[in-house]
Amino acid sequence: MAKLLFLMLNFALLWWWSSIPSPCPCSQNQTDRFALLSFRNAIHADPFGVLSSWNDSTHHCEWQGVSCSKRHPGRVTSLVQTSQGLGGFLSPHIGNLSFLRVIMLQNNSFCGEIPSQIGNLFRLNHLNLSKNSFGGPIPSNLSHCLNLETLDLINNQLVQGIPSNLGSLPRLIFLGLAKNSLVGPIPPSIGNLSLLQQLSMSHNMLCGEIPKELSRRERLIFLQLSYNKLIGEIPPSIFNISRIISFWVSGNQLTGTIPSDIGTTLPSLRDFVAYDNLLTGTIPSSLTNATSLETLELQNNSFHGPIPKNLGRLKSLRFIGLGFNQLQDDLSFISSLPNCSNLEELSVSSSLIHGSLPRSISNLSTSINLIEMQDNRIQGSIPSALRNLFNSSILNLENNFLTGCIPDSIGALYSLQEVFLAGNMFTGEIPFSIGNMTLLYLLDLSSNNLQGYIPQSLGNCMQLIGLDLSSNNLIGSVPVEIMGLFSLSIAFSLAHNNLSGSLPLQVGSLKNLAILDLSYNRLSGSIPTSISSCLRLERLYLEANLFHGQIPEALRPLRGLEELDLSNNNFSGPLPNFLAELSLLKYLNLSFNELEGQVPKGGVFLNASAVSISGNRKLCGGAPSLYLPICKSPSSNKSSSTKTIVITVAASSLLCLALLFLSIFCYHKKKQMPTNASTSLSFENQFLRISYEELLRATDRFSETNLIGKGRYGTVYKGILDGCATVAVKVLNLTQRGASRSFVSECRTLGTIRHRNLMKILSVCSSIDFHGNDFKALIYEFMANESLEEWLHFRTIGQDDESGESRNLRLVQRLNIAIDIATAIEYLHKGCNPAIVHGDLKPSNVLLDNDMVARVGDFGLAKIISTVSIEATGVHSQGSSISTAVRGSIGYVPPEYGMGHKVSTLGDAYSYGILLLEMFTGKRPTEETFGHSLNLHSFVQMALQDQVMEIVDLSLWSEAGDQQQNIKIRDCMISIFEVGVACSMETPTDRMDMTKAIKRLCSIKASYETKERRTGK
Repeated sequence: MAKLLFLMLNFALLWWWSSIPSPCPCSQNQTDRFALLSFRNAIHADPFGVLSSWNDSTHHCEWQGVSCSKRHPGRVTSLVQTSQGLGGFLSPHIGNLSFLRVIMLQNNSFCGEIPSQIGNLFRLNHLNLSKNSFGGPIPSNLSHCLNLETLDLINNQLVQGIPSNLGSLPRLIFLGLAKNSLVGPIPPSIGNLSLLQQLSMSHNMLCGEIPKELSRRERLIFLQLSYNKLIGEIPPSIFNISRIISFWVSGNQLTGTIPSDIGTTLPSLRDFVAYDNLLTGTIPSSLTNATSLETLELQNNSFHGPIPKNLGRLKSLRFIGLGFNQLQDDLSFISSLPNCSNLEELSVSSSLIHGSLPRSISNLSTSINLIEMQDNRIQGSIPSALRNLFNSSILNLENNFLTGCIPDSIGALYSLQEVFLAGNMFTGEIPFSIGNMTLLYLLDLSSNNLQGYIPQSLGNCMQLIGLDLSSNNLIGSVPVEIMGLFSLSIAFSLAHNNLSGSLPLQVGSLKNLAILDLSYNRLSGSIPTSISSCLRLERLYLEANLFHGQIPEALRPLRGLEELDLSNNNFSGPLPNFLAELSLLKYLNLSFNELEGQVPKGGVFLNASAVSISGNRKLCGGAPSLYLPICKSPSSNKSSSTKTIVITVAASSLLCLALLFLSIFCYHKKKQMPTNASTSLSFENQFLRISYEELLRATDRFSETNLIGKGRYGTVYKGILDGCATVAVKVLNLTQRGASRSFVSECRTLGTIRHRNLMKILSVCSSIDFHGNDFKALIYEFMANESLEEWLHFRTIGQDDESGESRNLRLVQRLNIAIDIATAIEYLHKGCNPAIVHGDLKPSNVLLDNDMVARVGDFGLAKIISTVSIEATGVHSQGSSISTAVRGSIGYVPPEYGMGHKVSTLGDAYSYGILLLEMFTGKRPTEETFGHSLNLHSFVQMALQDQVMEIVDLSLWSEAGDQQQNIKIRDCMISIFEVGVACSMETPTDRMDMTKAIKRLCSIKASYETKERRTGK
């Protein structure tokens, strides 16, 4: 009874206590209030003042973003502060809000670690901390939140692995861990999340295989694993989860094939994104059964075989990405695509696509905004009906075999922003209607056969940031309308055309331009002073024109210049000192002008490898590494009149005496010379002459220890002139028939041309040795890395490599060398007037400098043709050649020469093609294994089908590693061999010329290096 009375008394006291009014709201549930205040105090940035209401004047359940329970007054159930710009730490006291069901703090600037105390919130249903800067690991005790349905930690800076105990959250529906820095494998325990519908783990560094346990999650509709380091095959059972709508696994190293029945097992599929992997096999035609499919992106894999012809059944299709595969199909699949009324993007670039553009392409959906078909084998012309695609913003057809004119109807595509038609065989004029595309900001029509004038209407394209019309046959002047496009900022190139006239004053409008290339034209006059306004210019190329006058002071303000090339013009006067003040300048070429005076000793002029000033005979001084004569002091010219008279009289007497002896000597020498040795060597006067005695001393009396190599017409020695300058001395064997003619040809040729990828002749020696015999030698720059022959094949000369094994060139190095060689040959064919045929292109005639830059040499068989070859026919329409014959070397000589055809630039193209194939197969063109029925060209052509890696030079296999790397090398090899085969076709008219070869090889290199960067190798 006493106990009962005690309980009744306590109950009465509690009732009385609760009936007393609270003195202030803050007395209710102090725990939650203090936890919220701790949350507020840990925040140091509140730009919108959302926490200003969190004060003592109001109940905490009325604070902005806070919701409380109705059943449990004062207990906080929801904390929502979304996109408020809050910055600071998340207080661990949040773990005291034990009634919390919702935490929504996404899109703020929280940092630090996620408090482990959140694991105390056993009632929590939704936790969204995405789009912040949380770091550290994922708290493992989140697994205590057994009621959690949403866990969204996307887009933070979380590290370490994914806790395996997250797989014990029985109610979890959404798990978002994407865009962090998580490592390690995907825990198989994730497969235990029986209610899981959405899994997002993309853009991390997760490794290992996709756990097959995921296939048990029958409710899964969204799977996002892109951009990790996942390997192995996609578990086949995953393709049986019939509810999957979005399937994203791009940017990994996954292998294997796609099941042929994927369209049947995943009927609800909307997004199938698996690009940038190592997947093989064919693209399943059953995909057309997934009638809801909107996105199909399989580019950059190794799929082969046909493209499904009935993709038009997918009426919801918006994106098709099949590029960078080996599909080897035509474009007939396009005929079904007009049914896809929502199609926005179509990309089949770099997939060995052949055939012509079907007319049905003009029937595609008017909603299409991107068409990419570059780097294929597409032929024919562009259908004029393409005008129907007036909403297109990007059109890329570059590096194909398209012919005909660019249709005038292209101007109807007024929404185009990017147009790439470079590297084709378009002829005719640039359509005037192109000026109708006023939204255009990138236009590349380079490396075609376009003719006529540059249309002034391009001046209407006031959004242009990049314009490339280089390597065509354009004539006339540079339109002032284009020069006034102040929008140009990336690059503007008109190089390698036939433009004339002066550089317009409007060049000063290009205030934002980074690269201006007007090289290899016939522009004349002086550089306008208005160029001083181009303050953002980084590279300026004006070489191989007819500019004259002094190098203007207007270049002084261009402090951002990194490369400047004014070579092969008619600039005169002193070399301005301000060039030494351009601190960013790392390449300066002023060679072959008429500059004079002292060379500055600072800035770029201190780096001899960065400066070229040869061919300016009146320059002196400068850094010792430039090897220029010492400048004469003005005071030395002010001698006393007495000394001047004495010296003048003495010099005159000695000169008369010398002339008398010289006349007698020449008379006797002329009587001794045979009549066939009367070849004029007047062109030698442009070189610094070196005596026989100097060469004898430089080569240690032509010692065997200085022997570099032997050729048909002479022997090459290493020499050191004046104890400092290292040179290569080619001593002609005058007993060999044709040697004298070779000497004359090489001097004449190298005396008229200058290019960074051609051997530079420094001097000649035409004298008599100590035995009274004629002596002729050519002195070149010394190439420390010897010839390409020494790198490709077993060494036969020199003692550095006693093992006799060839040194290894990496793939990219070979590509660089191949591009260097092609660039040199293109210069001979198109940059010289008259054109020059090298005639003996082979590895032993390609030298490599300290930086492994290739220099083409040995012009003993070069042929200067007075009229440029008509390369479409491979025949010279008129004109005669200066040298008498081009014999060349067996295996590299084009077949038509053996049938008596005239020499043409296409003959060099054949030799280059063979050389290119040799560089990447390691096989000489004369190997006996080819037999009588095969040669190197046909050997490679046959292997292009499916045996490419069997013919690749074995030394390149050292770069191979995993399967992905092997595929990258194989793809690169296929493209390179295609160029080599195209250059070395038997019929001259079928051969690819050097301009197009350069474009292709540069594209191949860029693609290979891009893939290397993507994989981090």
